[in-house]
Amino acid sequence: MYPKQSNDSRWFSSEVYSNDEQLKAYLCKAFPSLRDLEDIVQESYLRLWKYMTDQPIRSAKGALFTIARRVALNTIKRERSSPIAFTEDFGLRQVSDDKPCARQMALENETRQLLVEALASLPPRCREVTVMRMLKRLPQKDIAAELGIAEKTVEVQVSRGVRRCESFLRSKGIACLSGL
Repeated sequence: MYPKQSNDSRWFSSEVYSNDEQLKAYLCKAFPSLRDLEDIVQESYLRLWKYMTDQPIRSAKGALFTIARRVALNTIKRERSSPIAFTEDFGLRQVSDDKPCARQMALENETRQLLVEALASLPPRCREVTVMRMLKRLPQKDIAAELGIAEKTVEVQVSRGVRRCESFLRSKGIACLSGL
């Protein structure tokens, strides 16, 4: 049942967080295409915590798994509706033991520079919206609110920006764009 205010942390640790490994295993099996598993889990914890402040929870594990499933489905839906696939930030790539050859590093640097040039070639508003959505990964609704424009305008600007960047890169010999 609902924990008392002074016992919230203990309750969360014993009833909710104790299911961490099981939750991750469930999410990996049920949603193998998820890339940000840790983000899904943390968002689920946060939503459960907020939920428990409003009403009693009879089964912490059941509520946690239900919330996590919904968060995962929403994430997948959001990624599928995007005009291009998200990729990791080039600056956050992990260094591997297998060092790429000089040719591969030069190609990656050239591609990165071409992407910067492609973005720079966009009109200012289009560039701003495209960078916010595709590189900073901000939700469309947040971008619209921050810039004081309609969500549909954000959608149109991102679509135009991506198409123009793809065209620019193709003109420079980059055959395919897997994501900004």
